[in-house]
Amino acid sequence: MDEKKQFAERLRAAMRAAGYEARPNVLEQHFNERYWGRSVSYQGARRWLVGLSIPEQDKLQVLAQWLGVEPQTLRFGTPTQVTNTPPPWPEVADPADRAAISAFLALPPDRRKPLRELIAQLGTPPRRRR
Repeated sequence: MDEKKQFAERLRAAMRAAGYEARPNVLEQHFNERYWGRSVSYQGARRWLVGLSIPEQDKLQVLAQWLGVEPQTLRFGTPTQVTNTPPPWPEVADPADRAAISAFLALPPDRRKPLRELIAQLGTPPRRRR
């Protein structure tokens, strides 16, 4: 389904949720009572409701305020939740270790290299003397 049709569905749903009939004459009347610019025609309101066009941002702001929804939700729908993927290493419990890792990651790449080498050396078991 294209974005104009999806917008129209959200607009109709928002109108019904706010207690209005999702009809062009209702939209035209209530929108024009609130909008400070050039009024929308019956045909313009109908185009929004059937998914032939999407209002410009200033008109969208007025629609959203009138219907009690967020403008971005009316325009784009409910944002999808991005799942957080766990880091590739186990969760570090000690706050000092977390701070050290964060500080390391904040360093520029050329400053990280000697620290990686030092950590690698410290992680290697010492050689036994004979």
